[in-house]
Amino acid sequence: MAKATETRSASAAKAAPRKARSSAETEKIRVALEERRGELQAEYDQSLTEITELQRERLADSAGDDQADTGTKTFEREQEITLANNLLERVTQVERAIERLGEGHYGWCERCGNAIPVERLAAFPVATLCVSCKQLEERR
Repeated sequence: MAKATETRSASAAKAAPRKARSSAETEKIRVALEERRGELQAEYDQSLTEITELQRERLADSAGDDQADTGTKTFEREQEITLANNLLERVTQVERAIERLGEGHYGWCERCGNAIPVERLAAFPVATLCVSCKQLEERR
């Protein structure tokens, strides 16, 4: 079954002629992605600074805490770290999109090789799968 899927994917990739973007289009996309990466990186750096400051405050202000206070502080810290990790993941996705743009793979589905609709890329610029392949992935 995997071979049939691979064969279809390979033939679909060959069947879909790739239209080259102009250098102006590529540069416009690159600038937008780099701006987004900068925004996300700044947000990530700010969240790390805030987490560090909150940790210092919590350490200084933890005298006399009971188990509930300690549990609440631990839960809040874990939420803050999760949010920071999510930001870092988004930075990584944008960096990967920039790499794909440089390699000429940006805007093409990694699974089937078909073009990712412009509307999808406008809504989600780091998309690596077309709508059909993403729907299949989400069903699994």
